[in-house]
Amino acid sequence: MTNSHTEPSTARNGATPEPAAAPPPNSPASPAEAPAVRAAGTPSAAARTALETARRRTLSLTDPLTGKDLTAQHSPLMSPLVWDLAHIANQEDLWLVRTAGRRPGLRPDLDPLYDAVRHPRADRPALPLLDPAAARDYLDTVRTETWDVLAGVDTSPGNPDPLLADGFVFGMLAQHEQQHDETMLATLQLREGAPVLHASAPPRAPADAARLPREVLVPGGPFTMGTSTEPWALDNERPHHTVDVPAFWLDTVPVTNAAYQEFIAADGYRDAQWWTPRGWQHVQETGLEAPLFWHREHGRWLRRRFGIIEEVPADEPVLHVCWYEADAYARWAGRRLPTEAEWEKAARHDPATGRSRRYPWGDAAPGPEQANLGQRHLQPAPAGSYPAGAAPSGARQLIGDVWEWTASDFAPYPHFTAFPYKEYSEVFFGPAYKVLRGGAFSVDPVACRGTFRNWDHPIRRQIFAGFRTARDTSGDERD
Repeated sequence: MTNSHTEPSTARNGATPEPAAAPPPNSPASPAEAPAVRAAGTPSAAARTALETARRRTLSLTDPLTGKDLTAQHSPLMSPLVWDLAHIANQEDLWLVRTAGRRPGLRPDLDPLYDAVRHPRADRPALPLLDPAAARDYLDTVRTETWDVLAGVDTSPGNPDPLLADGFVFGMLAQHEQQHDETMLATLQLREGAPVLHASAPPRAPADAARLPREVLVPGGPFTMGTSTEPWALDNERPHHTVDVPAFWLDTVPVTNAAYQEFIAADGYRDAQWWTPRGWQHVQETGLEAPLFWHREHGRWLRRRFGIIEEVPADEPVLHVCWYEADAYARWAGRRLPTEAEWEKAARHDPATGRSRRYPWGDAAPGPEQANLGQRHLQPAPAGSYPAGAAPSGARQLIGDVWEWTASDFAPYPHFTAFPYKEYSEVFFGPAYKVLRGGAFSVDPVACRGTFRNWDHPIRRQIFAGFRTARDTSGDERD
């Protein structure tokens, strides 16, 4: 979530675009970067699958809700869900029907109403929004046009139009819809009342989880960060470039609820020495004393999770903490948050080949054995899960389960080019936003890869964010 003038990190494509310069086309993979990997079939088939997957999720999130649930504002931090529905349709109308298809479009008159930059979330309930039935009809009508456009345009990798090459604009909109689905899921977590969503629990932790080392060593040296070959990578992920990262130690798994409770019990929220000055000020102003949705009852920590009150699971990664909380915990533990470059090196760099992978486990798309993604579950898996998804260093769960706060401000890579419009990333660069990496259980694989960058204000807690910590190797005899 961001300030009152901008759209949140999980729904960034909301501005009515002012086209920016086209980026350079995907270049051949260098020996240090994973080659371009495309879904089975043609780019058009991959785009159709991604769009269909996103729409099924959109409907699964909204169909169980009453009209009142759709039109209510469940928190001033979030839009009414019906705004998200029509916004998804409007962006598809704008980019896929009008821009890609060069057609007049269905409802250009709605562009100002569903412009995320023009209307802060807190103000959206007062707008003359489409009602739920009209919003759903708009979704359906636009999608019919989209299929017609997709059938008639050239999505081959060789198309000189960068919006159409490899079906980029269709992939961009599939990611946009999935990002809004994640935002709507966060809204449903904020919603009061009986549960409306249900999913199976994640698998239990594997037998070796309790024997994992606390930390793993990530070797020092240069690695290739970012991408110039990933077909649907967004502008802030580009281009690939070399970064020299000294050796460091990284938590094998994200910080757990049990570990975080030790920080609370040690009066971490009452001791200014662990907090940055701005973080301490935020604690004082807001009265923070535990992660969002937690409360203490009869000597136990309980949480509210999508309408269910339950005991906080000790072995799950901690969730719904802001950057200031993550940073304070790391200081208390005698450690620090990893930088964004450190996180990506841990997640992608293969010391045996010197190459950066698409994912910690390799270049193949994630499946249920490698990562907790795609809202298969409505919570993180226990720490130490998914050994098949481990990085070469042995770190687990770098992809999925919880977004991980890093120490880094959101900044452009060298030779960054805004595309397809400046409001996607460029206007957010600067110290006001901290970078998160890795995705969460709430994230679809189409919007999660080793290069994917998320960002948000350091005070935000309703997003599905946790963290892991790091430390330098200076003075360490194992260095």
